[in-house]
Amino acid sequence: MALTCRQLAFPADLRLRDGTPTAESGRSVGGGAAAPSPRLRPHAFRGLRRERDLSPASPRWPSAYVVNNADNKFCVLGSRCQSSKTRAIRSEAAAVTANKIDTLDGVDWDNFGFGIRSTDSMYVMKCERGEEWQKGELRPYGNLELSPSAAVLNYGQGLFEGLKAYRTSDGRILLFRPEENALRMLDGADRLSMPAPPVDVFVNAVKQTVLANERWIPPAGKGSLYIRPLLLGSGAVLGLAPAPEYSFIIYVSPVGNYFKGGLAPIDLKVDDYYHRAAPGGTGGVKTIGNYAPVLKTQLSAKGKGYSDVLYLDAVENKYVEEVSSCNIFIVKDNKISTPELRGTILPGITRKSIIELARNFGYEVEERLVSVDDVMGADEVFCTGTAVVVNPVGSVTYDDKRVKYKNAGLGGVAQQLYTALTDIQMGKAEDKLGWVVQLA
Repeated sequence: MALTCRQLAFPADLRLRDGTPTAESGRSVGGGAAAPSPRLRPHAFRGLRRERDLSPASPRWPSAYVVNNADNKFCVLGSRCQSSKTRAIRSEAAAVTANKIDTLDGVDWDNFGFGIRSTDSMYVMKCERGEEWQKGELRPYGNLELSPSAAVLNYGQGLFEGLKAYRTSDGRILLFRPEENALRMLDGADRLSMPAPPVDVFVNAVKQTVLANERWIPPAGKGSLYIRPLLLGSGAVLGLAPAPEYSFIIYVSPVGNYFKGGLAPIDLKVDDYYHRAAPGGTGGVKTIGNYAPVLKTQLSAKGKGYSDVLYLDAVENKYVEEVSSCNIFIVKDNKISTPELRGTILPGITRKSIIELARNFGYEVEERLVSVDDVMGADEVFCTGTAVVVNPVGSVTYDDKRVKYKNAGLGGVAQQLYTALTDIQMGKAEDKLGWVVQLA
């Protein structure tokens, strides 16, 4: 049965291919008939079929796994199936993964930092405009091939998301609210006239990618596996128009803290000349075009010793909106306030979670217009985001005035909320809110 871009369901068998057909399907990624590549030599063992590209130019990466039996549906995607066959499949896959050229020997997880590191696999799924999504697949992590006239390169038709996987002290692997990222991508795709994967497809693709790169998840308490889903207008266009083809891609990278120094206060500079977003624009969706414009002000601020930039609204130029890549909160007389969502501010998933946690702790939380004067007169200020989680603000500078917050910015509210949130994310506390998805 044909499946539309918003109706795709995963088949009983999970196929992970590098673009070449498997002997069972006889189909290429594009869906047309194709003969098996003469460069591929199949190996069969215990329900798991592996195909290895033996060409001298190829990396030592086993490019295909096939789970043949219907009773193994989703086992590799993260459900805790306990059959002997499932355990054998996971064991074989892990053994093959351990043979990668790159290893984790000698990694200093305590000083790892936040940056990109090549991992083993990435997920790719394509959709022609107005047609069905093709089956997604895992491929070796590497460069993409795009036409120079791809819509994402010429007209910025692209979105991205960010979420994390954590390893717990007892060896479990947890995701934090992945369905929220899927829903946000759907909203952004609608704004940019793009088809997007439905929630279940998005979440299962994330699960596949994380499990395929499981060895890259840092030890408990040492960091996380950052997950970056992309939705790109990959088809070629010349005139301004939606792309004829779309690609949904997920890659991952192990990361440490976003800001140097971990949970240490940061220093913000208010910019009252450049603006991040305007009413009626795309500030409320996670489009790729929202981020390059902040680089100029961010680099300038960092060159003067600040950590990041706090932006004002584009109409009255007096209400704070966001830091370059995270939301902002203030605390005054034990009341928490954060700028309300008016289409110019990204609806952060960490922001949403912090609001819920704070209210559960009994705090009064307001979503309202927050002026720069409110920020300068606050008792405590902190930022939230997937990358930063919760980060206290030590000082804010506006014009020639600099305000330093008490206790060097390490306020009790931010610390309390940070601990509560990260304890849930890392499996240290009971998840009473149903936010965590366990993979293994």
